[in-house]
Amino acid sequence: MKISRKVIAFLMVPALLLAFTDGTALAALDQPVKLTFATQSVGSAMYMYASAIVNVWIPALPAGSQIDVTTTSPGGVGAPVILEKGACDIVLGNSAPAKWAYERGILGSKPTKSVRSMAGGLGKDFVNVMFTKEFVDRTGISTVEEVVAKKHPVRIAIKANGSFGELACNKVLEVLGVDYDTIRSWGGSVTQTGSAAIVSLLKDGKADMTIDHVGAGQSATTELCLTTDMFFPELSAETRAKMNDQGFDNITIPANTWNGQTKEIQSVGSPQVVLVSASVPDDVVYVLTKALCEGKDKLVEANATLASFDPATAHDILKTGAPLHPGAEKYYREKNYMK
Repeated sequence: MKISRKVIAFLMVPALLLAFTDGTALAALDQPVKLTFATQSVGSAMYMYASAIVNVWIPALPAGSQIDVTTTSPGGVGAPVILEKGACDIVLGNSAPAKWAYERGILGSKPTKSVRSMAGGLGKDFVNVMFTKEFVDRTGISTVEEVVAKKHPVRIAIKANGSFGELACNKVLEVLGVDYDTIRSWGGSVTQTGSAAIVSLLKDGKADMTIDHVGAGQSATTELCLTTDMFFPELSAETRAKMNDQGFDNITIPANTWNGQTKEIQSVGSPQVVLVSASVPDDVVYVLTKALCEGKDKLVEANATLASFDPATAHDILKTGAPLHPGAEKYYREKNYMK
């Protein structure tokens, strides 16, 4: 849902001269910069990330610069599309959808060839697979790979089309060589609905499993695990490698992330990434990338969930999805993060 509320940040600081250790230089950034930064609704995780990021950007731009933070982003899946359409200069997205959007288009769009990345790895959202314990006890099946190998008529409850949770489930099944129709052909079912209904279906024994893309503490999953005995399978190393090929990064889900989950789980995920239009000048993107990476302490002070952000790996393609903007690449090479 789009909300018209905006937060405007006016910046009053000295201009910067951009010089590099390799002997090259960009033009001095000595004129005010005006940018539009799209994020999601006030109070959302993306909005909180954006607020923290703007606070480290403010001191890094010339006097009179303006960053207009809007709540017009459709979320991580659609973020590259609005950037491609020119609705903003910068947007927060997720790495895997950014890869799919750039390479072949997403949500019916053409490939988003003007989308570039600035920095990835902002957060640790992950693919979360859960069976009900009743299902595991009844069938003896304890992994998604076993479900597929045995062609078991499993009942899956997932989010609606277009959500990242549904896309993550779709990709897990795809790399295992099946789809929703395959599962239905075995006598199983795939119910696509909202988070609250998914919880109810699993609690009431009307679904056996779910796959989502979430962060630790997500309210619906927390509620489910507090009220229903759940089982937490781990994707095999082979499946995770195939998910890497689809743009997902390796993620460790710490023990006790969910009630009843006593062991850490190796999974994959698509971290948040700062995406930027290729039309934003190199010198501007360099300054913003530098401020973001060297302002990590301030980021974490504003939002503790950003503690996982690692400037040294923020350029990695599994964390960015889309190609790096030249201004960002300049910074990472200057710091010897890239060779």
